[in-house]
Amino acid sequence: MHKYLKTIGFSDIKTHAQMKSLVLDVVQHADEKRKVDWYEDGSFVELTRYYGESFGIKVCGRHGDDGKFHPHYSFPFFKGTGTTSKETITVERHTDKDSFAGAVDDLRVGVTLIFYLQNAAEYIKSLKDKVSLEVRTPLTLSALASEGTILLPLKKDKEMVLAEKEISKNRANLIEAARNGDAEAMENLSMDEMDIYSMLSERIITEDVFTIVDSYFMPHGIECDQYSVLGEIKAFNYETNKKTSEEICRMTIESNDVTYDVLINRSDLLGEPAIGRRFKGHIWLQGEILFKSRLAV
Repeated sequence: MHKYLKTIGFSDIKTHAQMKSLVLDVVQHADEKRKVDWYEDGSFVELTRYYGESFGIKVCGRHGDDGKFHPHYSFPFFKGTGTTSKETITVERHTDKDSFAGAVDDLRVGVTLIFYLQNAAEYIKSLKDKVSLEVRTPLTLSALASEGTILLPLKKDKEMVLAEKEISKNRANLIEAARNGDAEAMENLSMDEMDIYSMLSERIITEDVFTIVDSYFMPHGIECDQYSVLGEIKAFNYETNKKTSEEICRMTIESNDVTYDVLINRSDLLGEPAIGRRFKGHIWLQGEILFKSRLAV
């Protein structure tokens, strides 16, 4: 079973028969259907069924010449809000099926963010029409969390907040300059890293790490689209899986100046979320590329 089915409220899906029944429910009662002529003997089909206001399950497969739909794979999804990034995006097909992984270099994070592409049908349509991704294509990132903990916020005044934003902005500029071959920028980044290491080495002796580190966004485990995150809660609300009645918590998080939405099963969340508090957890990062020409539903 998919690890993140519980995140969207399907905690009781344990057997292949239960999963087959759930996929059949998506196929028979799909809220959205996208179809693209792609195979020599049929079309790529993406079926979407919402089990909450912003989450559900997608089933993708092939509609063959025999007139039947043949499901190839399914996955839980969570539709985020807003535009997370407008940087250059790279997309590659997974080896075993017609699903895709995307990558975006966001200077605010300092690492390449790899995500599971939600709107495969629209991307396939762009390939068919030979439409290349623009240099700064809008992207909405969202995440499903397998577990999470609520932490208290760090005490900051307005001057500290402004200073941190200025530091973050300067660091992003240095990273961009370093990528363009600026030797001085590379040296400055190295010096900054040494200063940070020195500061952490001194403070960690008498302080807890989460009183020093305000937020982070770093890879977790072997799979490339899994991350460990810590970020400030900007907004939150609760949704309910209309099929199982399980309570789901939706939060808008800011980590390293990157804002994105996180979904987690209420039973997997330790603590009470509140605006200003921090969320720490492990996530599966998903992304929806906002193409100018959207594929009709």
